[in-house]
Amino acid sequence: MNIENSRDYYGQVLQGSSDLRTDACCTMSPPPAPIRLALEQVHPEVRGRYYGCGLVAPEAIAGKRVLDLGSGAGQDSYVLAQLVGEHGEVVGIDATPEQLAVAERHLAWHRDRFGYARSNVSFLHGDIEHLDGLDLAPGSFDLIVSNCVINLVADKGAVFRSAHRLLREGGEMHFADVYADRRLPPGLRDDPVLHGECLAGASYWGDFMGQARQAGFIDPRLVTDRLLGIDDPAIASRLGGARFFSATWRLFRLSGLDTACEDYGQAVRYLGTLPDTEAFYLFDKHHRLETGRVFPVCRNTWSMLADTRLRPHFEFLDGGGRHLGIFAGCGTALPFDQASGVPAACC
Repeated sequence: MNIENSRDYYGQVLQGSSDLRTDACCTMSPPPAPIRLALEQVHPEVRGRYYGCGLVAPEAIAGKRVLDLGSGAGQDSYVLAQLVGEHGEVVGIDATPEQLAVAERHLAWHRDRFGYARSNVSFLHGDIEHLDGLDLAPGSFDLIVSNCVINLVADKGAVFRSAHRLLREGGEMHFADVYADRRLPPGLRDDPVLHGECLAGASYWGDFMGQARQAGFIDPRLVTDRLLGIDDPAIASRLGGARFFSATWRLFRLSGLDTACEDYGQAVRYLGTLPDTEAFYLFDKHHRLETGRVFPVCRNTWSMLADTRLRPHFEFLDGGGRHLGIFAGCGTALPFDQASGVPAACC
């Protein structure tokens, strides 16, 4: 029922962001300046049907090939189209015909708005649980994004396995979704509102970690998170006390990663060269890399910076290969902040 409810909820029930009954499918934090400028170049009808829960526009993607899973009306795809530039490419996939119709209706408008000789965006109708059925070559994407969509599908592991297959070595899956602090009763998935509002299908975060690792993404990295506010009393009463979090993760396809944060005496120095991050670069929740400062890192973080598109923006200090044990704090506790942030409007 999951895919049928998603098509109905996002194609028929919701006519715009204002129809949402919770803040699960909203992006609350203001985007950085380059993203704000890119959003201003997106057609108003596309922006009006946005249901994302995070920012899925990572840095240093000029000229890259990007796959947008659950692209909806196309807002993220059209933002990314500006960031990859005319020589990059964005492919969006969505299962809701009404959403795809909005996205495709404005292809030429965005091409002209961006000043491109050709459109660098295309959209496919498809179910992200069954990417193997689409004409997508293995290892053909540099970046895969998704924004508050994976919670809507039943077989989340299939999504991660396909993403790993479609990424090139050194490629990244950068996505936002909704998570719970416990496993939810299966019956909740049959509630069309709870499912459509991205709550009933939310993964227990521990199950997500297992699915990602089984797919080949050995070391998932949490970038940002926030506790969700469930202000609708009727909805809150059906959730059995579970807490929900919107979280953005980055998963790298890299061979040879350790299963824990192993210390080999390595360090990096950020050069301050990524746009709009001249003072520091927030790689993930535990790595705020200040420009010019030597920052000790585990071997996995070293590889995520040295063996990916991020390499030109760092200086690398090799520790000589001697193993010094495990970094402190490499634990298994709930990774999300448990205090609610300052509310803001959806973008």
